[in-house]
Amino acid sequence: MLVTPDVLAHTSARLPDDVDPQETAEWLDAIEAVLKHGGPERAKFLLETLIAATERGGAKMPGGVTTPYVNTIPVENQPQFPGDRAVERRIKSIVRWNAMAMVLKANKNTNVGGHISTFASAATLYEVGFNHFFHGKSADHPGDVVFFQGHASPGMYSRAFVEGRLDELKLTNFRQELQPGGGISSYPHPWLMPDFWQYPTVSMGLGPIMSIYHARYNRYLRDRGLAQTDKARVWAFLGDGECDEPESLGSISLAGREKLDNLTWVINCNLQRLDGPVRGNSKIIQELEGIFRGAGWNVIKVVWGTDWDELLKNDHTGALSRRMMEVVDGEYCNYVGRDMRTPDEVKTGRLISEEEDAERRGQYIRDTFFNTPELKALVEHLSNKQVAALKRGGHDPLKVFAAYKAATEHKGQPTVILVKTVKGYGIPGDGGQGKFTTHQLKKLTVQVEAVPDMKPEEKAKRQMLAALRQFRERFELPAISDEELEHIPFYRPSADSAEAKYVQARRAALGGPQPFRNNQFVPCRPPERKNFERLYAATIAGKGQSTTLAWVNLMTQLCRDANVGPLLVPIVPDEGQTFGMPPMYKTFGMYSSVGQTYTPVDKGSLSEYRESKTGQILQEGINEAGSMASWIAAGTAYSTHGVNTIPFYIYYSMFGFQRIGDLAWAAADARCRGFLMGATAGRTTINGEGLQHEDGHSHLVAMTIPTCRTYDPAFAYELAVIVEEGINAMYVRGEECFYYLTIYNESYDMPAMPNEDVRAGIIKGLYPVKTVRPEGAKLEVQLLGSGVILNEALRAQGILAEKYGVASTVYSATSYQMLRKDAIECERHNRLHPDAPKKTPYVAQVLGSTKGPIVATSDYMRALPETVAPYLNGRLLALGTDGFGRSETRKALRRFFEVDAENVVVAALYSLFQQGQLDPGTVKKAVAELGISPDSPHPWTV
Repeated sequence: MLVTPDVLAHTSARLPDDVDPQETAEWLDAIEAVLKHGGPERAKFLLETLIAATERGGAKMPGGVTTPYVNTIPVENQPQFPGDRAVERRIKSIVRWNAMAMVLKANKNTNVGGHISTFASAATLYEVGFNHFFHGKSADHPGDVVFFQGHASPGMYSRAFVEGRLDELKLTNFRQELQPGGGISSYPHPWLMPDFWQYPTVSMGLGPIMSIYHARYNRYLRDRGLAQTDKARVWAFLGDGECDEPESLGSISLAGREKLDNLTWVINCNLQRLDGPVRGNSKIIQELEGIFRGAGWNVIKVVWGTDWDELLKNDHTGALSRRMMEVVDGEYCNYVGRDMRTPDEVKTGRLISEEEDAERRGQYIRDTFFNTPELKALVEHLSNKQVAALKRGGHDPLKVFAAYKAATEHKGQPTVILVKTVKGYGIPGDGGQGKFTTHQLKKLTVQVEAVPDMKPEEKAKRQMLAALRQFRERFELPAISDEELEHIPFYRPSADSAEAKYVQARRAALGGPQPFRNNQFVPCRPPERKNFERLYAATIAGKGQSTTLAWVNLMTQLCRDANVGPLLVPIVPDEGQTFGMPPMYKTFGMYSSVGQTYTPVDKGSLSEYRESKTGQILQEGINEAGSMASWIAAGTAYSTHGVNTIPFYIYYSMFGFQRIGDLAWAAADARCRGFLMGATAGRTTINGEGLQHEDGHSHLVAMTIPTCRTYDPAFAYELAVIVEEGINAMYVRGEECFYYLTIYNESYDMPAMPNEDVRAGIIKGLYPVKTVRPEGAKLEVQLLGSGVILNEALRAQGILAEKYGVASTVYSATSYQMLRKDAIECERHNRLHPDAPKKTPYVAQVLGSTKGPIVATSDYMRALPETVAPYLNGRLLALGTDGFGRSETRKALRRFFEVDAENVVVAALYSLFQQGQLDPGTVKKAVAELGISPDSPHPWTV
């Protein structure tokens, strides 16, 4: 590094006026000497010592962590560009064209939407990556994971088309996936395109947080000896506006703390979001730089293109650097998107040519940006057109390549590259380049001279053709003739062309295609049955157990299983104490990339807090979103890394789907496998906790996700059967689904598993537990319960028999979701095959031939058991916990929500009355006898 006048100018660009330039120069000379003879570490030490001494002397040091608004990598440190720039530009122009044509064709007749402008601003960012950095999966490389920005998907499809991976029909059917021959999805959706996309990203903010935890999980796999991931780099592409999402920046400190130098973020700072500027009155690049530096990231800014290098070199006083810092983003947007016509021209509809627009724009920039004699002198040798054409850094492959290379070579920190671009770069016409409407642009129009009596459709056609011609000429695509433009053709260079050969050669050098998803599934060996059998036995009478503790015991056994033990990944968000997990902490350890550098206060105890570099448990802190992102990384490792890791994420059930529901959908889209364990479940089981901790609806939310199989086990043996079935389904048979199980913190006696015959019913969702038939009983009811509330159904069974002489059978409804899924499949088959033998839903097979009404009680909203009511001929009456929670005891809450045994008894007697089998007086008497207040307010209204 040389302390030249321009370096001095740039350094002082953000400081107050220098009162003693000579003294400043002497200090800079001294630092130059230290850097030359002692190296960067010595210089850093001296500066830190000076800062400490200055603060001790009473001077308050500035807290800023930003650098001047110029490129981080000076031109003298730029590496040589290794590619053929001319060929790469032609390839990029072809990709741009096809991406634009795809959206235009899709909207020409169908108006299915799409986005042109995001990829237009980011084309250089992606092309440099595709040609030089994004590794595919090969024999000697695990492949990079790239979280592509969702709105830029047309560019990825266009690239794949040029490579020959997608055909023209697929591009024609963009956003029309149900058309003959198939189509391609709007955004990255692995569920819809399982051999193409790896991770969904267009629910903004999710790609960034998933990328962080994926990069950390790669280290976990390596440190535990499960996969070699050192070569795998995780890339995440996102927009500056996307950084306002809490999930985008919420976990960046983890990446800094964990020194994830296998992670690179590229933030496309085109300064615009949907409605306008991201930070109109300030500078988003500077804001993000400060945030990321503070979080321990390496920050590389790519602000200005090569055209600015000479201007900055001649900026001996720092005036240009200061001006760059002064101008706010809203004004930078104005320089690009401003309508250069005069008010009179706008009013009269007069048009100006591209040349006139460039001339006026250059003059405007000269007048308003280069607004002092000193600044004007810097550009006096440039024409107005040249001033208007000064590029932002994100459109310059030399600058982008330099940033990517520096990021991939940097050690000890994750890197974020802040790249300044123009939204809608190169898009002509109304709503195009730099306009605040460009994000929603679906059609191209350029104003054309009016022709008398021109029909609207003819005018629109002429406007579009004019825009296409401008686009073609801007990016030098002569292979597309004027005659072809009307049809908005796709263009793929011939196989023997320089462009086609270059594309194939570069991808071959990088190991294979991107984006790409591995579909090869290698099943693991099933877990040994003996590890589940401990939960088949009854607990000692009077020494109850909760299903949560049963799960902890099961996990302890399974982690020792020879077949699946090393693959299990327990994940917990700082609630291990609540769930009884501390003994697992000592036995299996919690993963830490640095091991344990301290002595825990509970050293030597049975529940010692043990961190280890080979630890198996992921303890994620108070961070449900981060925990879920880890779960997704683990649950997709079977595809990404060919390792069948089996994640179990345990959390307060209330803080699951309603809090991370978007990530749960992303998990389903990514074809994730694993177990979500909703612990301390239900609306009445958490003594005293109150409204925000009491879950009565997660099963209903979980049912909305097609690949989620939900279960609400009551007994330990049910839990064991479901977990064993889940592991075999997902990791042995290869079924693409994940499981949600609710487990509880209420202890009670666990019965023994009756026999092997109940296994099928547990998995299907319903089986009989107990029948009581009093002597001489003439009335009969069927009682359904699930989770802890099954005990209330069993207690109600006793009351019905002893007090009212009513026979009953109690059933454990382990999964209303599985019952409903089977029922709607049967209904659909019967509806579409009226002449085929009729299929009977499993729930009807179990209950259809039974006598009397059916009463279901649940710790969840009554809508949950009501999902199977249509298939039971109007016999079902459901009780549930509709309403807000309360801070109370379990007994009081169950009475309040009317799901306890006494309310089940009344519901059963009332249902018998409804069927004409009992008189109303008996029901009324029972209400009084059982202490139920008939005029209390509805639980869901108070």
